[in-house]
Amino acid sequence: MKMIVVPCFIGVLTLCLCSCSRVQTRKSSAFDSDPYESSAGISSSFAWPEGKRAAVSLTFDDARPSQLDVGMPVLEGYGVKVTFYVSTPNVEKRLADWRGVVAAGHEIGNHSMRHPCTGNFPWSRQKALEDYTLAQMGAELDEANAEIERLLNVRAATFAYPCGQKFVGRGKDVRSYVPVVASRFLAGRGWRDEGANDPAFCDLAQLMTMELDGLSFEQLKTLVDQAAENGFWLVLCGHDIGAGGRQTVTVDTLRAFCEYARDPKNGLWVDTVANISRYVVEQRAAGHQNRVSAR
Repeated sequence: MKMIVVPCFIGVLTLCLCSCSRVQTRKSSAFDSDPYESSAGISSSFAWPEGKRAAVSLTFDDARPSQLDVGMPVLEGYGVKVTFYVSTPNVEKRLADWRGVVAAGHEIGNHSMRHPCTGNFPWSRQKALEDYTLAQMGAELDEANAEIERLLNVRAATFAYPCGQKFVGRGKDVRSYVPVVASRFLAGRGWRDEGANDPAFCDLAQLMTMELDGLSFEQLKTLVDQAAENGFWLVLCGHDIGAGGRQTVTVDTLRAFCEYARDPKNGLWVDTVANISRYVVEQRAAGHQNRVSAR
């Protein structure tokens, strides 16, 4: 009897192991894909103007001198309009030049007065977000708006979160200041996010934004083409503009992008954060009205 039972037991065990293996394989395959990988094949239902395939906004932070000296000649040469999220003390140092930026049709956005970030950055310890309240942040954004208006005679329509961080306080008292931004601005721009924005869905108060500093044109083109494939809005952020270095958009990449963007066959709408945000708001409102009328 033992000689009969053992083979049967082995056979049943083998069958169970094989079945479990197949189940495990099926289960694992559902989790094999990286949730942050490119969303190829996912297309927005949103319609860009004039049959454009995607929108792109170039943004630059802090009002750094290289943006005037190196970036502006390139941008003006190609007629590309961008958004500058300015540090007002830097604006004041070269006020006539920044007034020229406004006259040329570029957007000036709010980037706070003190550029507060987490106190884990030693340079931000005296202006740490952990020590802010929502009321303090609101007052600072209002102060920056007033200073921009005093210096440049424009009202900032959009805001860029310093360091891309959107909180104040610590522990149980942490609060998002996204609502503070939403109540004051048409849009709020993030930093070092992982993708583009679906204009039919995205929260304008916290736009996903990808880093432009240090990218080769081929790397940038990959991001742009993916946005075009999906019909998305790609927002990019850079700092200095030059030959290379830390937090620098290379001038070669900027020129190559401008060349690529002006080719009609690539179907790109390149414009400021404010202009594209306004279009998104208008299209959403029109779509909502159409749905109401159809009921």
